[in-house]
Amino acid sequence: MNTRANILKEQWDTLKKNNPGMRIRNAAKELNASEMELLATQIGNSVTRLEPDFINILSEIESLGKVMALTRNDECVHERKGIYSNPDFSSPHAGLFVNPDIDMRIFLSHWKKAFAVKEQAGNIERKSLQFFGKDGEAIHKIYLVPQSNEAAFEQLIEKYKSENQSIEETTEPYLRNMDERLDQEIDIDEFRKGWKNLKDTHDFYALVKKHNLSRTQALRLAPDEYYAKPISKDSIITLLEKSAEQQLPIMVFVGNKGNIQIHTGEIKKLMRHQNWYNILDPDFNMHLDMDKIAQTWIVRKPTEDGIVTAVEVYNEMGEIIVQFFGKRKPGIPELEEWREIVKDLK
Repeated sequence: MNTRANILKEQWDTLKKNNPGMRIRNAAKELNASEMELLATQIGNSVTRLEPDFINILSEIESLGKVMALTRNDECVHERKGIYSNPDFSSPHAGLFVNPDIDMRIFLSHWKKAFAVKEQAGNIERKSLQFFGKDGEAIHKIYLVPQSNEAAFEQLIEKYKSENQSIEETTEPYLRNMDERLDQEIDIDEFRKGWKNLKDTHDFYALVKKHNLSRTQALRLAPDEYYAKPISKDSIITLLEKSAEQQLPIMVFVGNKGNIQIHTGEIKKLMRHQNWYNILDPDFNMHLDMDKIAQTWIVRKPTEDGIVTAVEVYNEMGEIIVQFFGKRKPGIPELEEWREIVKDLK
């Protein structure tokens, strides 16, 4: 029967034969499909569909021991190894893992499908749990590492295996609203006053929403250059190199609609390869596509603990790619060394 899934399956098999190392995300783009649709064509072989019981599945990931958490958007990949302890799904707005290694903010309203995957990568079988949004884009993936508990992984699959093991998959696109309000329609003075009176960095999102601004428009309309200043994208490399040199602990936030993943700590091994700038440490990797960066800003927000300084990176759609901060916690002022590094960026 020539269903879309069967045709996709054949097309992908052919593509894999001709390009053995091709990643599924790139194959999906080439075949004009979503990654989730391609993955589903392997159900019954290397893939098992799971029930979308996300809170319970995530609450049991700790049983796997040390794993690798992967969250990405189109421009940046964030990989962090650690243990999924302290799950908190008590808030209707966001689920949390708050740990020194696995640190995430989870927006479950965007999580739609779950799969367990066992794929051959050379001589190695890579095992993972993969979660997708309604558009078929990956929200979050959890990969087993050599120290992981494989028996617990098998038990999870058995427990949450869906009765529906069909290879058919449907997706629904997100509609992107790229319209910005005209500057003259905005009460700019009121917005700027609100920015200067912020008490917490998290309140900035509510302020931008209240004035119905896009994020990059908000930065453009900042009170002055102290609060938001555009800088070159190559400043990101300077920022990371100086942080590594000074062994300064930083925070790296990367996310998509359904998940934000955070690394806190020192970074050591930095490397540029073609258009990708990489952090390649034993427990933390970041891969940032420098060619897809449209805007980079220094952003300062007042809080009860003093000013918090971020370097924020955006794509051409005005969507946030990655944010960098100095290591900090509520109640503790940000590191002076971080401020010094950022103030010299151009």
